[in-house]
Amino acid sequence: MEHNQSSHHHTGHKHEALIQQLLACATACESCAASCLDEEDVTHMAHCIELDRDCAEICSLAARLLIRESEFSHEFLAFCEKICRHCAEECSKHDHEHCKKCAEECTQCADACHAHHGKVQLN
Repeated sequence: MEHNQSSHHHTGHKHEALIQQLLACATACESCAASCLDEEDVTHMAHCIELDRDCAEICSLAARLLIRESEFSHEFLAFCEKICRHCAEECSKHDHEHCKKCAEECTQCADACHAHHGKVQLN
């Protein structure tokens, strides 16, 4: 069986900065979720914690897809942008320092994903 290398690999793209941004966002989200659990009214923070955890997982996976040059990485970055924007929006509703830092990281990550995935759109 002959296997031709398909053109899905993005070896011409510079992924390192985006990978670092994705990992920084994942770290900020994990830290925010952990800090939210220490807040006095954890119930009030439930949605923030859920989005933090989802965003951290998705950013981590996006970084891994880029590292291995997956053919799905650019499409996945569109989804990653979406969850980062939702997480940033939720975190910005809270006045805690960890939430502010997380919102900032998520916004930067969403912008970086958007710049990298180009015209790929998810509904």
